[in-house]
Amino acid sequence: MALTLRKKQLDLIVRMLHLNQPQGSPDGFGGGGGDGEEEEAYKILVMDNPCIALLAPVIRVGDLRKHGVTLHLNIDKARQQVPDAPAVYLVRPTPANADRIAADAAAGLYASFHVNFSTSVPRPVLDRLATAVAASRCAHRVARVADQYLDFVCLEEGLFSLAQPRAYVALNDPAAAEADITALVDAISLGLFCVVATLGTVPLIRCARGGPAEMVAAALDARLRDHLIAKPNLFTEAAATTVASFQRPVLCLFDRNFELSVGIQHDWSYRPLVHDVLGLKLNKLKLPENYDLDDSDPFWVANSWLQFPKVAEEIEAQLAKYKQDVDEVNQRTGGGRDGVEFDGTDLIGNTRHLMNAVNSLPELTERKKMIDKHTNIATALLGHIKERSLDGYCECENGMLVDGTLDRTKLMNLLRGNGTKEDKLRLAVTYLLSFETPLPSDLEQVEAALRESEVDMSAFLYVKRIKSLNSQFAGASSTASKGQFVDWAEKLYGHSLVAVTAGVRNLLSDGKQLAITRTVEALMEGKPNPEVDNYLLFDPRAPKSGTGGQFRGPFREAIVFMIGGGNYIEYRSLMELAQRSQITKQVIYGATEILNGVEFIQQLSELGQKAGLGGVSSSLPPQ
Repeated sequence: MALTLRKKQLDLIVRMLHLNQPQGSPDGFGGGGGDGEEEEAYKILVMDNPCIALLAPVIRVGDLRKHGVTLHLNIDKARQQVPDAPAVYLVRPTPANADRIAADAAAGLYASFHVNFSTSVPRPVLDRLATAVAASRCAHRVARVADQYLDFVCLEEGLFSLAQPRAYVALNDPAAAEADITALVDAISLGLFCVVATLGTVPLIRCARGGPAEMVAAALDARLRDHLIAKPNLFTEAAATTVASFQRPVLCLFDRNFELSVGIQHDWSYRPLVHDVLGLKLNKLKLPENYDLDDSDPFWVANSWLQFPKVAEEIEAQLAKYKQDVDEVNQRTGGGRDGVEFDGTDLIGNTRHLMNAVNSLPELTERKKMIDKHTNIATALLGHIKERSLDGYCECENGMLVDGTLDRTKLMNLLRGNGTKEDKLRLAVTYLLSFETPLPSDLEQVEAALRESEVDMSAFLYVKRIKSLNSQFAGASSTASKGQFVDWAEKLYGHSLVAVTAGVRNLLSDGKQLAITRTVEALMEGKPNPEVDNYLLFDPRAPKSGTGGQFRGPFREAIVFMIGGGNYIEYRSLMELAQRSQITKQVIYGATEILNGVEFIQQLSELGQKAGLGGVSSSLPPQ
C-alpha cells in the first residue's frame, strides 16, 4: 500500500466540493441521491484562515472553478448574500465558527449550507450550532454537517505539517500549566489521527520513553482504540484489504530535543536556502513577484535539493538550451539566418515547419517563464549569500557537525564579521552542540564575540544550561541520584525539563547521517539494535495486555513526525534513506510546523528569556 497522503487529501477535498457525493459517475457529481444539489452549476466555498492554508498547497483557484466553485471567501470577513447558490463551509470546529455559520444561516446568505469541519467536532460545539439554527428557525437551510479529518497541511506527497505554531516553546516552557500541555498533546494527537485516517491505515507507533513523544503516542493510541471500537469506522475498508501486519506502516515519533542542531544550522542546498533566506511558506515565495514552488515546477522538482552553485549552473544550461531551441525554430521557419525568405517552392515543407513552430510556442513560453523565475530567485539568494557570507557559515558549521573539526579563526571571523545577528547566534549554538566538552577559553571567546555584536544571548545560554544539565543527568551513577537530580531540575526549570534531560540522547551531532535518519532506519529494519531496543511500541489494534507478541518489523513504509518543529534538512535526509534502500521503502515526514533556522532560534531565545537568561538588552526582531 503506497502512502499517497497528498492524493488522498485532494480526493477528500474534491468530494467535499461536490457536496460529499461519490465521484465515480461519468458526470463527476455522483449521479443521484443526496440532496439533489449535486447538479448545481456553481457554489460558494467559505473557509477560515487555517483551512485556507490547508487548501493552498493542494488545489489552485483554477482547479476550484473546475469543481464548480466560483467564489472562495473568508468566514471572518463581511460577505454579500448569494441566495440562489449553495455554500460549502470548511472550517475548524470552534465555537466562534459555529456561531458565524448559524448567523449566516439565519441571515439566509446562501441557498443551503454544507458544513464541513476539518476534524471531529466536539459535542458542545455541535450542540451550540444546532441550538442556534433551531432558535432562528433556519435549520432547513443546513443540508449536511460532516467531519472531514483534513486538519493538516500537505506540502507535497511526502511532507506535511500540522500548522501548530510555537509547539516547541509551549512544551518546554517551565511556566506552562499542565492543562495547557495536555491540550497541546491532544491537539497533536488529533492532527496525527487526521493524517492516518486520510491514509486509511492504522500504524504501529514507536517512540522513545519519556517526554512529549511518549505523551503524544499514548494519546494517539487511546484515540485510535476508541475509534476502532465502533463498526464501521474510518479504517474498516482499509482493514478489509490488509492481509498481514507487515503491510502496516510504522509511525515514528520524535521530540525536537532529540537533535537540536539540525533545526538551527545553515544549509547550502537550494530548497533549504530558499526556505531559510527568502521565507518560503506553503510552497509560495514572495519576492517582487509571487512564485509557486511545488510539483508543478519541473525545475524545482529536479534541482531543489542540489547545492546552490550546481543550481546556478543548471539555470545557465537551461537558458542555453532554450536559446538553441528558439534559434532552431527561427531557422526552420526561415527567420533565423542570412535573410532567408519564403519563396513558395516547398509549400508543404514550409507549412509543416510553421505548424511545428506554432505548436512549440506554448512550451517555449513556459520554459522561459520558469527560467526567468529561478534566475530571479537565484539572484536574490546570491545577494544574501554575499552580504551575509552564508557560504562561510555553511562551511564552518559543516566542519563542526560532520567532520568534528573546528577552525577557530574562521569561527571568530564570522562571529565578528558579516551576517545577521541570527546568523551569528545560530553559528555559536551549533558550535556549542558540536562538541561534548568545548574548551573554556573557546567558550569565553565565542560569548565575547556575541556580546561585541550585540547579539541576544538567551538562546545560547539556554542551550548551554540544558546541555550541562543533560551531562549531569547522564553522569548520575544510580537511579536514586538521577531521581534526586530530576527533582531538583524540575524545581528550577519546571516539569518539561524531564523530557529534555531524560530524552536527549543525540544532542550532539555525530557523523554524516542525521540521528533521526539512523534511528528511523533501525526502527524500519526491526532488528535488535541498542539504539532503539528500549523504544516503546503502541499497537492500537492489539489487546492492551501484553506486548510480547507485537510485530516489530521490518517495515516498508514509515511516517516520521517531529514534535516541536521540523525542517527541510531532515526531510531530505529521510528521502535519501528511502531512495538508497535495496528494498523499496517509503517515508513520509511531518512536524507540528516546518521551521527555518531563524524561526527555531527565536523559540530557543524565548525559552532562554523565560528562564531568566540573556546577555544583552537587544532582542531578535519579529518575523
